[in-house]
Amino acid sequence: MEHRGGSRRKGDGVPKENSPFINNTDNDKGNSYDGTNMALFEEEMDSNPMVSSLLNKLANYTNLTQGAQEHEEADDDEGPKKKAVKSPQMGTFMGVYLPCLQNILGVILFLRLTWIVGTAGILESLAIVALCCSCTMLTAISMSAIATNGVVPAGGSYYMISRSLGPEFGGAVGLCFYLGTTFAGSMYILGTIEILLTYIVPKAAIFVAERKEDEVDALLNNMRVYGTCCLALMAVVVFVGVKYVNKLALVFLACVILSILAIYAGVIKTIFEPPDFPVCMLGNRTLQNHNFDKCFKTEVIDNMTVTTKLWQLFCDGPELNATCNEYFVNNNVTEVQGIPGLTSEVISENMWSVYGPLGMLVENNKLQSVAGGDPAQDIYLPYVVNDITTFFTLLVGIYFPSVTGIMAGSNRSGDLRDAQKSIPIGTILAIATTSVIYITCVVLFGGCIEGVLLRDKFGDSVKGNLVIGTLSWPSPWVIVIGSFFSCCGAGLQSLTGAPRLLQAIARDGIVPFLQVFGHGKANGEPTWALLLTAGICEIGILIASLDAVAPILSMFFLMCYLFVNLACAVQTLLRTPNWRPRFKFYHWALSFLGMSLCLALMFISSWYYAIVAMVIAGCIYKYIEYRGPQLLVLLNLDSDQAVKHPRLLSVTTQLKAGKGLTIVGNVLEGTYLTKESEAKMAEQNIKSAMSAERTKGFCHVVVSSNLRDGFSHLIQSAGLGGMKHNSVLMAWPGNWKQSNDPQSWKNFIETVRETTAAHQALLVAKNVDSFPTNQDRLGEGTIDVWWVVHDGGMLMLLPFLLRQHKVWRKCKMRIFTVAQMDDNSIQMKKDLQMFLYHLRLDAEVEVVEMHDNDISAFTYEKTLVMEQRSQMLKQMQLSRTEREREIQSITDESRSSIRRKNPGAAQTSSLSRHSSQTDDTQEDEAQLIHDRNTASHATINDKADTGPERVHMTWTKEKLFTERNRNRECNANAGVRDLFNMKPEWESLNQSNVRRMHTAIKLNEVVVNKSQGAHLVLLNMPGPPKNRGGDENYMEFLEVLLEGLNRVLLVRGGGREVITIYS
Repeated sequence: MEHRGGSRRKGDGVPKENSPFINNTDNDKGNSYDGTNMALFEEEMDSNPMVSSLLNKLANYTNLTQGAQEHEEADDDEGPKKKAVKSPQMGTFMGVYLPCLQNILGVILFLRLTWIVGTAGILESLAIVALCCSCTMLTAISMSAIATNGVVPAGGSYYMISRSLGPEFGGAVGLCFYLGTTFAGSMYILGTIEILLTYIVPKAAIFVAERKEDEVDALLNNMRVYGTCCLALMAVVVFVGVKYVNKLALVFLACVILSILAIYAGVIKTIFEPPDFPVCMLGNRTLQNHNFDKCFKTEVIDNMTVTTKLWQLFCDGPELNATCNEYFVNNNVTEVQGIPGLTSEVISENMWSVYGPLGMLVENNKLQSVAGGDPAQDIYLPYVVNDITTFFTLLVGIYFPSVTGIMAGSNRSGDLRDAQKSIPIGTILAIATTSVIYITCVVLFGGCIEGVLLRDKFGDSVKGNLVIGTLSWPSPWVIVIGSFFSCCGAGLQSLTGAPRLLQAIARDGIVPFLQVFGHGKANGEPTWALLLTAGICEIGILIASLDAVAPILSMFFLMCYLFVNLACAVQTLLRTPNWRPRFKFYHWALSFLGMSLCLALMFISSWYYAIVAMVIAGCIYKYIEYRGPQLLVLLNLDSDQAVKHPRLLSVTTQLKAGKGLTIVGNVLEGTYLTKESEAKMAEQNIKSAMSAERTKGFCHVVVSSNLRDGFSHLIQSAGLGGMKHNSVLMAWPGNWKQSNDPQSWKNFIETVRETTAAHQALLVAKNVDSFPTNQDRLGEGTIDVWWVVHDGGMLMLLPFLLRQHKVWRKCKMRIFTVAQMDDNSIQMKKDLQMFLYHLRLDAEVEVVEMHDNDISAFTYEKTLVMEQRSQMLKQMQLSRTEREREIQSITDESRSSIRRKNPGAAQTSSLSRHSSQTDDTQEDEAQLIHDRNTASHATINDKADTGPERVHMTWTKEKLFTERNRNRECNANAGVRDLFNMKPEWESLNQSNVRRMHTAIKLNEVVVNKSQGAHLVLLNMPGPPKNRGGDENYMEFLEVLLEGLNRVLLVRGGGREVITIYS
C-alpha cells in the first residue's frame, strides 16, 4: 500500500517522507461534493480531505518493510504502482532482541576483551564495562522515549529521531551515526583480516618481517592490502544483492551465539579438566613459541646433551659453548599452565592493572628473575611485548565499540508488528543480556587464564592461538571460525546500513551538498552513497590498526548517543508540543546523566578526537538548525493608538508559554513621513501591552498607503532569516456589518487568502475580549475541537499547547468529527480513537452524524436576505436619490415576503421604514433589515418545528441535479415552482449560496447543541471563495456558522503537517 499522493506541495523542493495521514487525493478528485452538508468546504476538498476519508486511509496504514522497497515507487517515473506489501509480523524477540544481540556482541569480545582484562585487571575492566554499559542503557531509555513518541517509521533510528525531534537533531545524530557505522565497517573488516592472517592462514601474509622489530609494520601493511580487497569484495556483494546479506544475518548470529556458548562450556570444563596450553617462561618473561617446540635450553638425546631450537634463538650458534644472551644464561626456562582453571587462585593475581609503554615485556612477577643483558636488545629477542602503550583511557576507547549496536532494533522498525512496544523492551533486554555476558566474561577470564597469557594480545605464547579460543570447548577453532564469520557479517551489515542512512539524510534535503547521495539504482539501491561509504571505510582500513580505529568510531557513536540523551532531556524539560512519549519509565535526569556519561567517555577515550567530533556535530546542528512554530500576531489599534484587543496577546502568551518566536505587528494607514510619531507611539503602546500580558517577542509597526498592502508586507517579510513566523493570529472583525467602509472585511478576507498562499497557518479569535486573562484559572470544563476537514493537524496541536498553560490546565479535550450519510460512524469513532492513540493525545471522541437533510425554508430566507444585502451594498455607490429608491424597493420586497410568512413581523419591520427616511443611515438600514428578518425567520422556524403547518422542502441531491438542468430551459421557473411549491423570490437565488448557507446553519446547530458550554471551541475555518464576487457572502456564512458561540478559535492550517503520528 502506498501513501505518497499529496505529500509534496508545489514550491516545496524537499520531498517529504511518506505520511499516512496526508490523504492521497488523486483518487478522490472525481468524487462529487454536491451534497449540501459540507458545501462550505467543497472548494478545498482536493487539498483538505474530509476527516472520514482520512481516518479510513489511516485504518489501512501499514509500514513499508525494510530494505530498498520504500524507495522503489519514489524513483519510478512511470507513476505509482500498487504493490501488496505484507504487514510486518516480527515480534520483540526476532525483530529487536536478536538483531541487537548480534550487533552488540562482536569483534572486540573475541579479539580484545582478554587483553583488556589482562592489562586493566578485573576491577578496572569491570569499571570499563560498567561505564560503557550504563551509558548505552541510559541511552536506550532515552531512545525508548523517542521511539514511543509517535509511530516509528520504517527507516530506523535516523527517521525516528528526525521525525520525532526535528531535523536539526535528526541530521546531527544521523550523520554521527552514519560515520560511526561506516568506521564500524572498517573495524569489522580489520577484525576479519586479523583473524584470517593471525589465526587461520598466517602463511597467506604478503609482507613478511625478516626482523622481529618489523613485525608490527608488516602486519599493518598486510591489513591494508587484504582489508582493501575485502572491502571491495563486500561492497560488490552489497551492490549486487542486499537481500542475501539479510538472509545470512541469521547464520552470522548463530556463529556469535555458538562462540559464546563454547566459551562458557570451556570455563565449566576448566573446573574438572583444564586444557593443556603451556606458556614458556624465561625467568619471569614470556616467550613467543612460534619457532621452537620444546621449552628447554638443552635436552639429552642418546646420553648426549644437545641444544634446542630455543637455545639457538638466544645464542649465536647451536654449540654448548656458544655466546648467549646474558639474561638467557642467568635465568631458567619454566613452563606455566596458560589456563589453570577456575579452581586455581589465578583470579587474585589478575585483579590489578598492568599498564606499560610500547615495547614493555610481558612478565609474571611471581617467578624469580635475575637481571642481565642489554634491555635495548630485548626487542630483537622472541619475547612477548606490548605492541602499544597502554593506559586506562585508551582501553575505554577500544572497548566501547563492543557495546554499540543498540540501534539495530530501531533500524528494523518497518518489520515490527508493534514497534512502539518492541523497541524499548527488546533493546533494554538485549543491553541487559550483553552486559551480563561482558561482566561474567571479565570475571571468568580473570579467574581462568594466566595473566601473561591474557596480556598476550595475539596469542604468540601459545603457538599463535586466539587466546579466547584456548579457553573454549570443544576446540579453539569454534571461536576462530565463529568470530571470523561474525566479523564478516557485521562488516557486510555496516556496508548495507550506512549507505541507506546517508540516502535517507540526503533525500530529506537538510544538508544540500549531500543531495547527490540520495540517488541510486532504479530499485532505490543507494549506489552513490555506497561509493562514499566505501571511500570513508577505506580511510579506516588504511589506518590499519584495530586499536586505532576503535576510538574513532567510539567517538561518533558517543556523539550520536549524546544527542539522543540531550534531545530527550531538552524535550522533557521544555515540554515541547511534539513530545508525548508513551514509554513512561524515563526522566530528564536519567537522560542528562546519560549525556554527561557520553561526554565524559568521549574525553576519557581521546580528548582530541572528542573535540573534532563535537565540532563536526555542532557544525551540522547549526547548519540545519530549524525553528519550531512561530507566531505573527496582527493587532488593531484605536484612534489613540491604544491596543483594541489586549486579550489577543493573552491568547498568544497562553499558546506560546514563553517559547519560540512571537512577532506582534500592526499597520497604520498613511505615509511614514506624516505618521512617524504615531508609529512610534503605537510601538510604545504595543510594547507596554505585551509587557502587561507577559508576551515575549518583537514588535513590528508598518506604515503603508493602505491597510491591505501593509498586512501583506507583514505576512511576507516579518522576521529575519530562519526566525520567520509560520502562523498568523488575528481577531475576528466583530463590527464588519456596522462598518461604513467595506474595506475592513475585505482586508480580513485578503489576509486569509495571503496566509494560505504563503503556506502559513491562520488562527482567528472570535469574541476575543471574552477570552481568559493570564491570571484567570478556568475550572473543569472542555476545549472542544470540531475537526471537519484535515489541513495539517493544527486543530489538534492548539489544545495541547493551551493545556500546557496554567489557565487551561484543568480543561479536558473533546474531539468531534462529522459523519456523512454514507460514513460508518461507529468505525469512524474507532479509527479516530486509534489515531489519537498514535498521536499520544488524551481526548474524548465523538462522531456527530449530519444527514443530508432537506434545505429548510429558513435557509432560503436567510440566503435571500444575504443576497439582498449584498445587492444593497453594491448600490451604495449610486447617487443619493437612486440609492434611496433602490433601498426602499428592496426593503419593500423583503417586507412583503416576511408579511406573507408572518403577519406579526410587519409591525417590527415598520421600524425600518421609519429609519430609511434619514439620509445618512443607509448602512444601518441594511443591517436592520437583516436583523429583523433573521429574528422573524428564527421565530418562524421555531414555530414550524412545533406546529403542524411546517413547510417541508424535499430538496435531495438528485432533485438538485434535476433543478440545475431545468434552469437551463426557458420555462424552468414555472415547472420548478409547481413541482417544489417554491416561493417566487427563491427561484433566482444562487444555489451554491443556498447550499453553503445550509452547511453553515446545520453545522452551527450541531456545534451549539454540543459545545455551547465549552470554555473554547476550535473549528476548521472554511476558505474564502475563489470567485471574489462572493466575499461579503463568505463573511455572512462565517457569521452564521459562529452564531450563539462565545469563545471561538477558527483555525486554518498552512498545508504542512504540524502534528503527526511520528511527531
